[in-house]
Amino acid sequence: MSQRSPKAAQRPERPDDGTLAREGLSSGQVSERVELGLTNAQPDTTSRSLWAIIRTHLFTLFNLVLGLCGAVIVMLGRWLDLLFLVAAVSNVVIGFVQEFSAKRQLDKIALLRRDPAAVRRDGEAVKIPLEDIVLDDVLLLSRGDQVPADAQVLESDGLDIDESLLTGENDPVVKQPGDKVFSASSVTSGSGTVRVTAVGGKSHASKLAKEARQFAPIRSELRESLARVVRWLTIALVPIIAVVLNGQMVAAGGWEHAISSGAWEDALVASVSSVASMVPQGLALMTTITFAVAAVKLARQEVLIQEQPAVEVLARVDTVCFDKTGTLTEGGVSFDAARSLAPSTSPSGARTEQGTGAGNGTGAENAATAEVGADAAIPTDAVEPSPEAAAALAWFGADPHANPTAAALAGGFEHPNPQEPVAVLGFSSANRFSGVEFPDSGAWVLGAPEVLLNASEHREAREHAQELAAAGMRTMVLSHAAHLVTEEGGDGTRKRAAQELPADLEPQLLLTFREQVRSDARETLAYFTEQGIDLKVFSGDNPATVAAAAKMAGMDVSQGAVDATQLPEDGEELHRAALEHSVFGRVSPHQKKNMVLGLQESGRVVAMTGDGINDALALKHADLGIAMGNAAPATKAVSRLVLLDGQFSRLPSVLAEGRKIIANIERVTHLFLSKTGFAVFMGVILGVLAWTFPFLPRQYSTADFLMLGAPSFILAMLPNSRRYVSGYLRRAVHFSVPSAVIVALSVVGLNLYERTLDPAQSTRAFQTASFLVLVLVGLWILCVGSRPLTKIRLALVVAMYVGLVLVLVVPLSLMYHQFELPHPSLLWASLAVALAGSVLVEINFRVHTRWLRRTQPEAYEAAARAE
Repeated sequence: MSQRSPKAAQRPERPDDGTLAREGLSSGQVSERVELGLTNAQPDTTSRSLWAIIRTHLFTLFNLVLGLCGAVIVMLGRWLDLLFLVAAVSNVVIGFVQEFSAKRQLDKIALLRRDPAAVRRDGEAVKIPLEDIVLDDVLLLSRGDQVPADAQVLESDGLDIDESLLTGENDPVVKQPGDKVFSASSVTSGSGTVRVTAVGGKSHASKLAKEARQFAPIRSELRESLARVVRWLTIALVPIIAVVLNGQMVAAGGWEHAISSGAWEDALVASVSSVASMVPQGLALMTTITFAVAAVKLARQEVLIQEQPAVEVLARVDTVCFDKTGTLTEGGVSFDAARSLAPSTSPSGARTEQGTGAGNGTGAENAATAEVGADAAIPTDAVEPSPEAAAALAWFGADPHANPTAAALAGGFEHPNPQEPVAVLGFSSANRFSGVEFPDSGAWVLGAPEVLLNASEHREAREHAQELAAAGMRTMVLSHAAHLVTEEGGDGTRKRAAQELPADLEPQLLLTFREQVRSDARETLAYFTEQGIDLKVFSGDNPATVAAAAKMAGMDVSQGAVDATQLPEDGEELHRAALEHSVFGRVSPHQKKNMVLGLQESGRVVAMTGDGINDALALKHADLGIAMGNAAPATKAVSRLVLLDGQFSRLPSVLAEGRKIIANIERVTHLFLSKTGFAVFMGVILGVLAWTFPFLPRQYSTADFLMLGAPSFILAMLPNSRRYVSGYLRRAVHFSVPSAVIVALSVVGLNLYERTLDPAQSTRAFQTASFLVLVLVGLWILCVGSRPLTKIRLALVVAMYVGLVLVLVVPLSLMYHQFELPHPSLLWASLAVALAGSVLVEINFRVHTRWLRRTQPEAYEAAARAE
């Protein structure tokens, strides 16, 4: 944002509009406004800051605990015991790199190159950068220009403004002197001069985007569940650490003896090993890696992930809301057919291949109710225009000054009249017609039905046009006359046409145009419907037009479209309408946002797609905001996903990737919570009993790798089509807590055996036996958690058993881990304890499965269908 001086609140004296229109601002007036900070400088930050990304990934409780544990190990010089920090460091690095990469890509997209603005200063027309525009500058607008700042019209020569990015309304708005124009709108036809009334952050588009630019973390069940585990550990960790440290000191002979003899070092290392094992850093790492892999995979499909959990959220979405223009449709119109003036209808749907198109905003269309627009029969009265009419229509389509609707005629008529026109009547949105006169075929006028069809003489044709408009068609009339009405003047070869209709004008044809619904929209919406996802269309366009486009895309519009101008901006009535209806027209940006919030309050998980600034607030407040590739910069900045190529059909693959992530993370969460649980139980029990923790950090890290690290990474990457069912943490805890108790009791039981029946074993031998029990019982948790055992999963489990054997027999491994083969009595005891523990894990798995079938049948059936 530009730095404003204390004078910025002042407003300089403004010349009168007449003087401004002629001369513009003087150099002195411009300098005064620059000094006051009244320039059009815009914020250049479009996404999260670098510091915000670093803070998110670095400053967590897990990292604090593990960092302190690592500091203790470094202080003691036990470098080989730092392996447990690899997961924590990897988690931070991968998360940071992925989000920073997304930030860089977003910034490149958002900082678009903009053409200089034409302004009048000191009586001269000059080009200046957009940020150099000042308050009260006179802008010279012409066809194709984007309005760079809010302004008021001083002069207008058929000035038509497209405000669809701001309002969602697809039709250009005619601007007369005194009317307002807003930044981010664009000129579709005509020209004019306007006086800048608001610049920079005070412009309409900036105010609308201000709320949207405020960052809010994405709502992720995976993140929230992990945060809940963090909270549980936060409450328990301080007393647990005290119990573990005291127990290890007592086990070393008491605090005084441990400190005086130097045994405190081994006791402190044992405490670090116990505490570090309680932190489920592997789960955080696995979640981060899974999100990062998904982001890379989807980036190859032109989908930019701006926050890691975005794909997971789409897997939980049960309601998808989208704008019509730019999302459901391509934002333009295409020629449909030339039709007779006399109506001729067939049963509904007989001509569905023609589809429906964008409404033209005519009185006929506006009068048509949304219900009629949804269900009306589409007439089948296409005719072949005469050669002269076809040549005239081709000329209108090829005219470089044609408005978007007339330009669509080029798709149906390819051979313009080769003769030079005698006169040309330029299109005017105020009069809503244009015309051309040829020497051989006379004059042809193209315009709106209510302008060219007389209410009394052409009543039947007007009704026919209304019927077509009600079906969602944009309608125009081609009329013929001997000559255009001309004025004095011209260039010698062409007469100057007056903005007046010839007296002998006779209508010839009705022309219909249809919205260009995205080719992938029908298939994509059908996929979402099959998946049980509710679809909502929130558009600023005409309700009948929205209903027709939605119907063409395959949506059920039997209830018709709701005109949102009849609804309040917020409140219960608006929220109820959002729940009960699917198609809405004339929706304001704040209504879109409040409808999304209303759906969320009703328990819905909402995704919102859009491309205009009018969609930004709704995208920001939705659980998942999805921007199209050609969206406004502010819209892309607040979205979680950006479809870089604008292909709506990318969403099913994102949904599938999200389902794979959340289903596989649920699977590995069973393993990680079991590991965290038995680490806590084991640490507390051994601390209370004042028994030495039977693992060095390096030994525990290897056990962690065999039971969880390698298997969970592979399991998280495997295909999984399971549909999301909420409450995965509850399911994970139900399985993990009993499993954790079993593992902890197995290790404590071996401790009890060694202390009472076989106390002659060396410390290294006992650590080896404890390692064997821990890994064997842990691998059986992996075995039941991987079911059904496909070939890949079975191979994975077998590979981990082979890895266990290698760890215990390879000399280099024995030296690194400080392992020593136990005497036969302890070895057989450890195998017996491991077998008993594995049997108990199997029983727990079967009990958990029955509980799942009884209490959460939806989750049980989803898992069964996916497998």
